[in-house]
Amino acid sequence: MFSQSRIPMHAVAIALFALALGLVGLGGIQRGDELITSSPYAPRQFLWGMLALGTAAVTAFIPWVRLKQVGYPAYLATILLLLAVFLFPPRNGSRRWIPLGPLSIQPSELAKVAYILALGQYLMFRRNHRTVYGLIPPFLMTVIPVLLILREPDLGTSLLFFPVLFAMLFVAGAKSRHLLATALAGIAILPVLWQVMSAEQQSRVTAVFLQRDDGQPDTGDGYHLHQSKQMLALGGTWGSDVAGMPVSDPAAYRLPASRTDFVFCLVGERWGLAGTLGTIAIAAGLILTGLAAGSRTRDPYARLVAIGITTMFATQVMINTAMTVGLAPITGLTLPFMSYGGSSLVTTSLGLGLLISIARDPGFDVTGQPFRFAGTSA
Repeated sequence: MFSQSRIPMHAVAIALFALALGLVGLGGIQRGDELITSSPYAPRQFLWGMLALGTAAVTAFIPWVRLKQVGYPAYLATILLLLAVFLFPPRNGSRRWIPLGPLSIQPSELAKVAYILALGQYLMFRRNHRTVYGLIPPFLMTVIPVLLILREPDLGTSLLFFPVLFAMLFVAGAKSRHLLATALAGIAILPVLWQVMSAEQQSRVTAVFLQRDDGQPDTGDGYHLHQSKQMLALGGTWGSDVAGMPVSDPAAYRLPASRTDFVFCLVGERWGLAGTLGTIAIAAGLILTGLAAGSRTRDPYARLVAIGITTMFATQVMINTAMTVGLAPITGLTLPFMSYGGSSLVTTSLGLGLLISIARDPGFDVTGQPFRFAGTSA
């Protein structure tokens, strides 16, 4: 069933786009190391990148058909891990990590991929998702990890699940009115999510509506947002690598979490508008190629997983870049393949490997229409 004679261009393009993002991100992290002289991150990110590259390569050459039955166990395991984080002492006010000797794992990162696999397993051959009651199980599958991740607290990661749910239901052939019902249910649960959010998370949301651009940095919750926009402005059109640094005051370049949450700002400061537009173009290429790979396969499970992973990448890119310019709350959500962080990079590469595997071997387990109800009236 799987042809090994050649690697389709979709798979090659996906790998190249992701590698390009990783290199641009490494350049941004290196620039952050220059601005923050202590504790260099770039060498460590390079090592994590090598591990992530190996993870993606191994996963890419594992036939995705072998994963059809691991979705539910993987989902259950990550839910248990999300509960286990509360047994460990907080780190910087958050309970997101499980220490394993010198390393730590972040279950919320693993939960993203496990959730996509489980939802794909649920939706691939079912007809009940085209009824209102049939939407309850996938909705509950989504709400459970979202609530647990919010309690860590981790607002950014929790925002990824509902767009992925909506996209996968759409691809699976859910009726339009039921997709609307899903969206309305997501809106209806917002007050519950607001109550679960910490005071810091709530203040970051309200800071978007209270931001000002009078040149004076906010000393409260708007400080990060002010500094991120200022960093992008300092880059100008061509960035400090070409035009130099227009301001000599080191305080102007001070941006907390710049190499993790705000690496996009470091790219903009180093390479200017050309760098930020180039980054968005590369990310768009990855997303469009991922969607093309998903539409190319005729296997329901493969298409669902491919669309889910691509939607996850797209949502991360949109939220992360939007928060740097004040269009979204500061959430702490990483930029795929670019932000510093071992757990995030390796887990994202795991999803990348799955996407490449599907692009490499589309499979033809199902003849005719990719989904039983695709193309039918709502």
